[in-house]
Amino acid sequence: MREQEKVFKDPVHGYIYVHDPLIWDLINTREMQRLRRIRQLGTAYLTYPGGEHSRFAHSLGVYEVIRQVISHFERNGYGWPAEDRRLAYAAGLLHDIGHAPFSHALESVLLTQHEQWSEQIIRHPETEVHQVLADVAPDFPALVSDVIGKRYPGRIIVSLVSSQLDGDRLDYLMRDAVMTGVDYGRFDLPRIVRILVPKHDRLVARQSGQHTVEAYLLARYFMYWQVYFHPVCRAAEVLLRNLLERAKHLVRCGEREISPFSALNRLLAGGYGVADYLAVDDSLLLAAMHSWRDHPDGVLADLSRRLIDRHLPKYFELQAPLSQDRLSAVVDLVRTAGFDPAYYCTVDEIGTVYYDYYLGAQTGTHGDGLFLWDETSGALTEMSQVSEPIRAMAQETKRKVRRIYLPEEVAGDPRLSLQLNRWIRP
Repeated sequence: MREQEKVFKDPVHGYIYVHDPLIWDLINTREMQRLRRIRQLGTAYLTYPGGEHSRFAHSLGVYEVIRQVISHFERNGYGWPAEDRRLAYAAGLLHDIGHAPFSHALESVLLTQHEQWSEQIIRHPETEVHQVLADVAPDFPALVSDVIGKRYPGRIIVSLVSSQLDGDRLDYLMRDAVMTGVDYGRFDLPRIVRILVPKHDRLVARQSGQHTVEAYLLARYFMYWQVYFHPVCRAAEVLLRNLLERAKHLVRCGEREISPFSALNRLLAGGYGVADYLAVDDSLLLAAMHSWRDHPDGVLADLSRRLIDRHLPKYFELQAPLSQDRLSAVVDLVRTAGFDPAYYCTVDEIGTVYYDYYLGAQTGTHGDGLFLWDETSGALTEMSQVSEPIRAMAQETKRKVRRIYLPEEVAGDPRLSLQLNRWIRP
């Protein structure tokens, strides 16, 4: 008897279809359900009220994009073995299974990366995810882990999960744009799916779809500067990071029971395992912050109140890196105002590569670029060789934005503002 089709209603894809019982079983594991309690955009909801969507919704979306791409390949005569299909589906669905609460803020405090945790959770014999995967074959958890870790020899499967034009990026850009309400992050996703082809064990786009791909890459560029690097979004993340750093400092100074939650205490102390990591989500971290509002440590209590009540630090754009003398002067101003500069004076430097284009100096070969396929000649051409906007993006010197974040009481104090504005531009 054929398995009944499962359907999720989704604001990005309309419907997300699940036909394989394996995927349905993975969705219903406790590790996947945990992702419902982790926001996709961390603290960005404090800037964009609609940005409340979860890592769970995004993970389903990545699976759906990969499902659509493979279905497109199969309809158009590109062979796709059933075992490869299952592997790609599972890796796409589980790629964020190891995400920490509040996006990347906790990762920076714990000095860890969610990709490594995703692999560890998949390989850990006591997780439900591992057990569901192992029911397929004893080595299947390791294969899924290898795809996520980019070690799997089938590069086409890896590229569906992690590449210039992968299911992850295609979903999160559209989803984040839809949920935050910004228009510049949108692109023609259905057409992207239609122009993709598997060639030479890599995912490439038809030459006829060049402008559609350009629109996607430009959408990614604008989303970084207008959403992910938005100064107020960064202000909330800076505040959260400083709050967690203070909590970790207190724990490592001897306050082992800093929160009501033993798993969080062990995370902050540095001695934790998979079970502790999985026990911590956004709701638990928020509950801890609520408890810290009345903590005897004034810094931890104040930072917790500021985040919960959205009293975010103010920012000033830095024209250039502050000299040590000038930074020391700002630190002295913050300290004079009664704040500990270690937690109330933060220089935040951000920048990214919007198109990962690597040109070999000796060989002239391209690395992780995005290639266009000419159906007539069969030639593959890297995007920046034929697209003016992408060439400009690829050759652009890495753009850096530097901001300094200070408490509102410091930034708005007229006695201090004159001296601050000698060095930094609001």
